[in-house]
Amino acid sequence: MGSKSEDLFRIAIIGGGIGGLFAALSLDHHCKNDNIAIDVYEQASQYSEIGAGVGIGVNAAKLLHRIGLGDAMNNIAGDRKGVWISFRRYDNGGDIVTVPSPSNDQQKIRQLPVHRAEFLEVLLNAVRERGAATLHTKKICRKVEEEGEVARIHFQDGTTATANLVVGCDGIHSSLRAQFAPENPTYSGRIAYRGLVPTSKIEAWWPFQTYSVSWLCKDKHFFVFPISQNRTLNIVAFVSTPEEKLGGLRESWTSTGERSQLARDFEDFEETVRRVIGCMDGKPSKWILNDREPLEQWVWASGKVVLMGDAAHAMLPHQGAGAGQAIEDGYILGRALHDCLSSRGDVQKWANLYQDVRLPRAQKAQRTAREAGDVYEMQAEGLKGVDYDACLPKVRDRLKDRMKWVWSEEIDEAYESEKAKMAR
Repeated sequence: MGSKSEDLFRIAIIGGGIGGLFAALSLDHHCKNDNIAIDVYEQASQYSEIGAGVGIGVNAAKLLHRIGLGDAMNNIAGDRKGVWISFRRYDNGGDIVTVPSPSNDQQKIRQLPVHRAEFLEVLLNAVRERGAATLHTKKICRKVEEEGEVARIHFQDGTTATANLVVGCDGIHSSLRAQFAPENPTYSGRIAYRGLVPTSKIEAWWPFQTYSVSWLCKDKHFFVFPISQNRTLNIVAFVSTPEEKLGGLRESWTSTGERSQLARDFEDFEETVRRVIGCMDGKPSKWILNDREPLEQWVWASGKVVLMGDAAHAMLPHQGAGAGQAIEDGYILGRALHDCLSSRGDVQKWANLYQDVRLPRAQKAQRTAREAGDVYEMQAEGLKGVDYDACLPKVRDRLKDRMKWVWSEEIDEAYESEKAKMAR
């Protein structure tokens, strides 16, 4: 980095999941010559992710390619055969609407349905190979305080660290966000089951051209997509459930349920769904889906603390856009910090620019994810109380172009536009 260590601009990233590691790589990529030092503080004893799939849209895939991660990501992705999701009737598997992917799966930049643990491994390997950050484990952030030109981070183990910029990437239960903006999550009305099945168990009888299929029913839907080069089918099943029937169910991917209950919940679905459930583990993960009001401020402590990813804009999973929005956050934060440091500008001003670019789009993703769940389960305005067959044309119209705005926005153009406004 070429300068004395005391002259370094120090960045502390709280949280070493997908969002935190991507942010480290983006900051390293954009600020390579800006005399920075990055530390990532992970609360767990190792860097790991749960065994589940995550979808990365073309909008975020572009950014992974721009910082040199595209080929590694393509190597772990599933192939949806040119389909985003094929929406099907729950009772007979008939087509409602099949939404094409915005890119062919043979193109270099394409949608990326991936295993979370494999995605994290790609990021972790890149951080180590590039020397992008110093990685810490068993570091639970308890509070951050302004201390002159820096912020001091207090950890649960009694240690502290200082940084010029603290980036909160510590997820939906973010302790950093809770310090500045306490929230009250509300139950969304749905629970979800999740599991993985080797495609070798189903390929002989699978009836569709793609493994990306969602069966829609009143008050429930069942969604699958391929990960790990199509070796594994990721499964998520959603059921509208009254709050009084939740028992002790928590908002945690470590909670589990019974396959037998899942089978009962979907016993009226067509044979393909029932057979997939029969292949699942006896104890699939099961958790409640909470919703959150949009957070109107992501920048705190005179620009020394910024939030991103689920810590800033946790959203329901119904559009598969949450991880992509976190990637967009990390990318734009990297651009803003580079422009700040290269111009010797005010950190708060450039942190606010990051927020101005990202907050409206992330909030729209939050809102439309909520709306999508209501469309899938025919609970949206104009669908409630309407006969199933009468709902289907309306569902088709609401789903066929739903994701275009997510996939198509040029995030660099959005950044340049806000930057130009700031310069006026």
